[in-house]
Amino acid sequence: MDTVYVGPHPLSAAEVTAVARGGARVELTEDALAAMKLSRDHIEALAAGSEPAYGISTGFGALATRHIPAEARTQLQRSLVRSHAASAGPEVEREVVRGLMILRLRTLASGRTGVRPETAQTLAALLNSQLTPVVREFGSLGCSGDLAPLAHVALALMGEGEVHLPDGTVAPTGPALAAAGIAPVELAAKEGLALINGTDGMLGMLVLACTDLELLVRAADIGAAMTVEALLATDRVFAPDLQALRPQLGQAASAANLVRLLAGSPVMESHRGPECHRVQDAYSLRCAPQVAGAVRDTLAHAELIAERELASVIDNPVVLPDGRVESNGNFHGAPVGYVLDFLAIAAADLASISERRTDRMLDVHRSNGLPPFLADDPGVDSGHMIGHYTQAGIVSELKRLAVPASVDSIPTSAMQEDHVSMGWSAGRKLRRSLDGLTQVLAIEILTAARALDLRRPLLPGPGTAAVVELLRSEVPGPGPDRWLAPELATAFGAVRSGAVVAAAESVIGPLQ
Repeated sequence: MDTVYVGPHPLSAAEVTAVARGGARVELTEDALAAMKLSRDHIEALAAGSEPAYGISTGFGALATRHIPAEARTQLQRSLVRSHAASAGPEVEREVVRGLMILRLRTLASGRTGVRPETAQTLAALLNSQLTPVVREFGSLGCSGDLAPLAHVALALMGEGEVHLPDGTVAPTGPALAAAGIAPVELAAKEGLALINGTDGMLGMLVLACTDLELLVRAADIGAAMTVEALLATDRVFAPDLQALRPQLGQAASAANLVRLLAGSPVMESHRGPECHRVQDAYSLRCAPQVAGAVRDTLAHAELIAERELASVIDNPVVLPDGRVESNGNFHGAPVGYVLDFLAIAAADLASISERRTDRMLDVHRSNGLPPFLADDPGVDSGHMIGHYTQAGIVSELKRLAVPASVDSIPTSAMQEDHVSMGWSAGRKLRRSLDGLTQVLAIEILTAARALDLRRPLLPGPGTAAVVELLRSEVPGPGPDRWLAPELATAFGAVRSGAVVAAAESVIGPLQ
């Protein structure tokens, strides 16, 4: 999509992804501008009154009891942003920053934050100019929102800090805004608080992770099908009547994919009939749909949570339709943090079963006639032996990354913020988990393609054959040892880009 229209209505995951990854433009709707103006009127009235209002006429966090006189309130918002823009460590990826920007813009557009329309329009202009504030890894505890990451975005709106230019280089924000024709914002009462008090960073990472995992579960089914063929295993266990005995939706979808991928396979037909004694395979083969299906069901739950969050307004305090400005706890990231951790557990297990299948193809005692390590001249050549080491090392790392972040909490702000979600940390490690899962699946698929070539003249099914053909367009078939790392990188790119799934689907139709 070319343009995403941002208003009080919920955004879809596809719209968030289009802005975060695809660089789609954003445009505020007329009803968003009207809603923001109305809520701003309530804030102005409150700021002019004598009643204390958090973040408008008071300090923040543990300093909320301090009354701030009217003449210091502009400085209050400016100081808030400057002091909270305190992230450290490696830079966060551009797509994550753009994701949190579009999500914050949507909350502003809800008309529940009290931000002026012109402030939201400046954030939209920053997105459309492809200027991306520099945000660093550490600084969010996932409660009171993703404070430091969002503060770096707010700092850019003020014309301060650093941004990535469209070509990726880093530049001071002030000149970059001037070159893009964007005037910096002078924050008014409550605006600094409204710009930083949201769970947008962790939610953006959840949306992107769900998008990635939707692709990877299909790639996992492709890898499993290729390995089933390569090991001359049975496909009878994937039959619909057997799967129906356990009516798990994800399992049924995965098994149906395996049936379709293995249909019409000469390799599978070569060992059917009464002379075949392979009545029961190892768990990593037989239980492939049970594991990949459980990942799908976990993903479905995570997508449900994401959908609810995309319809949420996260700010503190919020402006209610009747004009009341009320404090609340909706900025706590527990709902998002839990599912980010849950997905990391699922990703680790999906990688684990993939690694076990790869190991079977390389072990001469369990591979049903394949040469040791799929080597051309075993002993002289090592084949894919060390590719499996790489895979095993990644799986071990994924198990460490599966340790939940959301079970931790460190009290801050003089014990005012005494329980936090660590949802941002859960999102950061999930991104590393999905990258590792992609590597693991790529190694299985590359290894299975080599094993299938070694089964010739028997041929794989049409869907899996299309994947082998895709890889062979860039990676040679079996032969003496070659530099393996570039071949692993090629397979990784083919899985990550969706080319592997697209190749299979071009022959057998969409997978579930």
